[in-house]
Amino acid sequence: MNSDLKASVDTESLSQSSRFHEGKFLNEHEFEQPGFVKTLHIFKRFFTEAAPDKFPVHSLPVQAVTRAQLDALTNDDIHLIKLGHSSVLMKVLGEYWLFDPVFSERASPFSFLGPKRFHQTPISIDELPPIARVLISHNHYDHLDKTSVQKLASKTGEFFVPLGVDKDLQRWGIDAAVMTTFDWWQEWQTGETLVAFTPTQHFSGRGLGDSNNTLWGSWVVRTPAGAVYFSGDSGYFTGFKDIGNKYGPFDITFIETGAYDADWPSVHMTPEESVTAHQDLQGKMMIPIHNGTFSLAFHTWYDPLERVSSAALQSDVTLLAPQFGQPLSLSGLAEQVAAMPVNNSSWWRELMPAAVLAKNLAATAEPQTTAQP
Repeated sequence: MNSDLKASVDTESLSQSSRFHEGKFLNEHEFEQPGFVKTLHIFKRFFTEAAPDKFPVHSLPVQAVTRAQLDALTNDDIHLIKLGHSSVLMKVLGEYWLFDPVFSERASPFSFLGPKRFHQTPISIDELPPIARVLISHNHYDHLDKTSVQKLASKTGEFFVPLGVDKDLQRWGIDAAVMTTFDWWQEWQTGETLVAFTPTQHFSGRGLGDSNNTLWGSWVVRTPAGAVYFSGDSGYFTGFKDIGNKYGPFDITFIETGAYDADWPSVHMTPEESVTAHQDLQGKMMIPIHNGTFSLAFHTWYDPLERVSSAALQSDVTLLAPQFGQPLSLSGLAEQVAAMPVNNSSWWRELMPAAVLAKNLAATAEPQTTAQP
């Protein structure tokens, strides 16, 4: 098998983790893994099932970002820029941090096959300033991109990765000395800035025969300027409440909202569950990620944003859905949101089929009824 299609692991070094058992990492709450028949059924769906509007017909709005614009952002705040899918650039008290950077054309081991991005990134890797640290949530191709990691190597100070993922990075040429591996609940601190790697309910693997050989999880960042949560990928589980109780409240939560389906409910949340997770985490404002860049399921490309907007409205949750490349800052965030033009906060609606949008808006406008006991 091509070595790029399978994660490299050192099982001896992973045995220290309480989540590692008989060569595999385990979720806190185990669920039935898809068997051979179920896997064949899912593959058959991808080849045969009609899935309208999986891809946008028109170009998505992307705000280009320059190095000068980034350097002009203050050094006493946390600034946030959604680059696409789950890739997020933060300027944390003057340092640049990258979460799950995927700059390649496809989320795939192949350059000619696999999910292709809908839009270009707001900034290229070459144009990025020096990166203090890159943080990886897990090793799936839409979160850990070999080409991006190799291009970032020369301008990155540190890589923070889940247990086991370091072996892949070493194989790709990253020096072990600049990598720190994390188990669940493990913390790293410098000055008043705290980073913690926290549980999710998901899985890992880059090919046949390496399922769950490396760990997966989410990231907590707490600084004097504010607190941010980055979910990576997860099904809904009680662990969100545990994280909220230990590290919350959070000024911003970046929550996975996309690639869900009834055939894999345990590993990806519905948009309604994403809003509940945000509430469990004690988040103040939520930014949905894992959408708008790649088609990884059977729902329409705009369904995650439409449904999460409706769910947030019904739950009185403040939702932010910035355009790709649009900078936000924790200080004065409420004022920025209030001043945000409508086409920035619901930009996808201008690109939706008119009939679908009209139907959704009508449903949202209908008065909500409460079931009587």
